[in-house]
Amino acid sequence: MKVFRADTLEEAGYAEIVSLLHAGSVIAFLTDTVYGLGANPFNTKSIDRIFEIKGRRETKPILLLVNSVRMAESVSQGNTMFYTVVRRFWPGPLTVIVRAADGIPSKLTAGRNTVGVRWPVAAFATTLVGRFGLPITATSANRSGMPSAITAEEVRMQLGESVDVLIDGGTLSSRTGSTLLDLTNDPPVLLREGPISFESLHALFKGRIRRQMA
Repeated sequence: MKVFRADTLEEAGYAEIVSLLHAGSVIAFLTDTVYGLGANPFNTKSIDRIFEIKGRRETKPILLLVNSVRMAESVSQGNTMFYTVVRRFWPGPLTVIVRAADGIPSKLTAGRNTVGVRWPVAAFATTLVGRFGLPITATSANRSGMPSAITAEEVRMQLGESVDVLIDGGTLSSRTGSTLLDLTNDPPVLLREGPISFESLHALFKGRIRRQMA
């Protein structure tokens, strides 16, 4: 496993990480919430490795990071609610679930024909996505059922040497994942409350939103 420091990463380091992603590698990196597992979402072998690394069932989908609304549109079928919410909260810690575009691998969506997408506020993550030129996976870098990792050392403790690259971004501020909002229903459904609160979304949608039933 090769280790980079995010705060000292230069052009050559970015180029090497991007080359490894294109070659099918899986990386652990900092996002605007917790450390995530990054890979090329269109490489099925890389997706298989993510499930293996996490010890996760393939019935759970994997979200994508983007660096623009246009990139999100390339992997999804946005609706009016999508544009309403992303204009307000992107970039930021909000993952929206929308209909997947044609051609999105079924392993990524767990056969549900929907995809979770987020434009993070974290500078490193958005820079990496931009240099890669495609969305990057960002499921949390931890073993399934274990706490999310907020330091590179916690990633090592849980995943060992199973990832090809680890980008050390220091200690992240919170162990809370992103807010997760399902826009495939009308009204939309809050699946997980994170940094963006239910109250904020309730105000945006003028009350036309509900929480997931327990």
